[in-house]
Amino acid sequence: MAKPDKANAVAELTDKFRSSNAAVLTEYRGLTVAQLKELRRSLGGNAQYAVVKNTLTKIAANEAGITSLDDYFAGPTAVAFVTGDPVMSAKGLRDFAKDNPNLVIKGGVLDGKALSADEIKKLADLESREVLLSKLAGAFKAKQSMAASVFQALPSKLVRTVDALRAKQDEQGGAE
Repeated sequence: MAKPDKANAVAELTDKFRSSNAAVLTEYRGLTVAQLKELRRSLGGNAQYAVVKNTLTKIAANEAGITSLDDYFAGPTAVAFVTGDPVMSAKGLRDFAKDNPNLVIKGGVLDGKALSADEIKKLADLESREVLLSKLAGAFKAKQSMAASVFQALPSKLVRTVDALRAKQDEQGGAE
């Protein structure tokens, strides 16, 4: 590659690192072109999967302020630049790796924080954003209904107490 081409490639990769929510580094040794195409399709619109040169990508990551990935740039490397939901992309990579053991997840970065391969697998085990939000909404609704029942119980308990006192007072007044 000529020097201007390398500079352009580094600039492009730097922009991808800066504009993505997450980046996952993988080793693709042993995968066919058809399998790589299938992987790209399985990631859909959530991520862009690119085979990269280690030296140029390391320089680009460092220019983007990401130094935690330096140890992962060895061997054939490809990067999934995630612009959508990182959980969905992690699930796509994990599921593809189950069917194709030649794909090895090396590590990655999520919102500037380094992730190991195990942490990416844990991220893949999370439920989708929509499911988590619906569970949160359900928890809020349950807490509100519990609070409403407590607030409703206080006046009714007061009324029962007053009625019991009045009945007791009538009993004592009738006995005298």
